[in-house]
Amino acid sequence: MERYSVAFVLALLLAIGVGLVTGGLGPTYALYLIGLVGMYMLLSLGLNVQWGYTGLINFSVAAFFGLGAYGTAILTADNSPIAGGLSPVLGLFVGLLLAAVLAVIIGIPTLRLRADYLAIASLGLAEVVRLIVLNEREYTNGSAGLRGIPGFFEGWPVLSTFPQAMPGLRIEVIPGSPIVLQQPFYQAVLNVGLVFVFVAVTFLLLRRVHRSPWGRVLRTIRGDEDLAEALGKNTYGFKMQSFVLGSVIMALAGVFYAHLNLFVSPGDFEPINTFYVWIAVILGGSGSNRGAMFGGFVVIAIREGTRFLNGIDFVVLDIGPLRLLAVGLLIILVMRFRPEGVLPPQRELIWPSALDDADVPGPGETQRPHAADGGDGS
Repeated sequence: MERYSVAFVLALLLAIGVGLVTGGLGPTYALYLIGLVGMYMLLSLGLNVQWGYTGLINFSVAAFFGLGAYGTAILTADNSPIAGGLSPVLGLFVGLLLAAVLAVIIGIPTLRLRADYLAIASLGLAEVVRLIVLNEREYTNGSAGLRGIPGFFEGWPVLSTFPQAMPGLRIEVIPGSPIVLQQPFYQAVLNVGLVFVFVAVTFLLLRRVHRSPWGRVLRTIRGDEDLAEALGKNTYGFKMQSFVLGSVIMALAGVFYAHLNLFVSPGDFEPINTFYVWIAVILGGSGSNRGAMFGGFVVIAIREGTRFLNGIDFVVLDIGPLRLLAVGLLIILVMRFRPEGVLPPQRELIWPSALDDADVPGPGETQRPHAADGGDGS
């Protein structure tokens, strides 16, 4: 299945390359799509910490995403009613801090609940946060949103002037279909580099903690919380740590989105965003960091890829409104034929050195016979 997943990703990247060469896809927009993929990877990794590791059902992903976006936008946007013009790095820390504080406030009463009760308690949080942002105009600018948000590297040496310093280029691979690289393209390059750093650091951190004693306690809580308590573990404390960590990662995605889109509004809190993130985690495999990233890639491929199908001559239906149907059908097929997800987490839970010592086969390999199993041991 890993080979098919890699093939799927490569096929989509090839399609993007063909679109660039033929002029059907602008280079700046292509990088914007890659930025959205990175953003959904972060959201999926955050939810994976909560649901995949610990079994916490969080239906308020959009709330923490929005807090990260508004936390940095209020401090950096031109039309911010509170501040504006401050450093995006300061906005990053404020956005993450807001998400952590809200996670603690929400977690104190709700994490003592279990299963369906926690899901019900978290269900309305995103809508509550959205309505507060919508109506507290003196702090958030209400429905007009916050615009004039600078790029994340505004004020940085070298990087802040990088888009202006780079020369404009015109590349024509196919006659009549030029690829034009100007200042917006180079700004998009910085955005892609930023989200790559965010995703890489988050993935490496989670891979480390997933295999640590802390991660093993979380998996025990998900499997049998009573057993974890019987072993003397403070399950409430571990669940709080997991909930806060996942919420901060979601807020990190919101911070990136604000500096990618340069505009945020209450519409960014729509519940459908939470639904898409859950789809990504379920599709990739609950508890799998690689699966969460792959799921985020697939979600953006469906969301944005269907926009281009309407321009194909032989497509007679309006495909755009059917994307939710496509996502639902995809989940039905996954739950029917691959309930553990496309990239389940089994191999992620073992240190590579342990795999080498135990002679565990990799993907697509077969276990070599040992003498105890009736083989010659060679």
